[in-house]
Amino acid sequence: MLKRMVFVFFGAVMSTLTAAAESTRKPPPAIVLAEVFRQSIDPALYLASEKYDGVRAIWNGHELRFRSGNHVNAPEWFTARLPSTPLDGELWMGRGKFNELAGTVRRSEPIDSEWRQVRYMIFEIPDAPGSFSERAARIEELVNEAKLPWLVAVKQFKVADIDALYDHFKRLTGEGAEGIMLHLANAPYVTGRSDVLLKLKPLQDAEATVIGYVAGKGRYTGKTGALIVTTKSGKTFRVGSGLTEEVRAHPPAIGSVITFRYQELSPAGIPRFPRYWRLREEF
Repeated sequence: MLKRMVFVFFGAVMSTLTAAAESTRKPPPAIVLAEVFRQSIDPALYLASEKYDGVRAIWNGHELRFRSGNHVNAPEWFTARLPSTPLDGELWMGRGKFNELAGTVRRSEPIDSEWRQVRYMIFEIPDAPGSFSERAARIEELVNEAKLPWLVAVKQFKVADIDALYDHFKRLTGEGAEGIMLHLANAPYVTGRSDVLLKLKPLQDAEATVIGYVAGKGRYTGKTGALIVTTKSGKTFRVGSGLTEEVRAHPPAIGSVITFRYQELSPAGIPRFPRYWRLREEF
């Protein structure tokens, strides 16, 4: 009888904890997503900005959440004085600091000294009226009114033609930027993936699920030589380049999702020269 009571009590406690955890989760918000820039597109119709290698975060006017819908455990001071207007942007620490940023924002207990290095780079106002050009101007106004060092309006600029676009692209990537984003200047606010938002990067990136391993040879004997992965479209291939010694010794688990980079797709739709980038972070 006592054992049964303990079991029932334990079950009730676990149910309460599970319910509390689920209360911090919400369905993923509908957000704007980028397509890949194509040579046939006129960049003069767009506003361009640097592509920040950060973590997407959506402010709904009173709470900050990741694109997954999960709550961002930011310090109270980070969000206390954010505008009541919804915002969309990237949490960012600087060029080449994604891993450091990911470690900071995933902590259940935020560390102030780390968050003092984080900037919230705003590039959109969800559900706001007007064109993107008008919304970009409103973002500048909101940031200037807030006067918070960590709240930054993403700088938007025009390019006359494709040659000017690639001049900016070469300069920014040469300085360490991840690439360029292009937002259709006259577009109303929309969600989902479309040509309203485009990305231009030195290499494309995509995600794939780990389904197996190839044993290493030579210097990698006893370690992982390559990951066998499959994409959502059902393309299966190997990813061996880019694996660090740590990843080869402790590869991503079967079923986990990785992000890889590649140059282009073959006629069969297989990524050419895929290179491991990182394990997809679940925020």
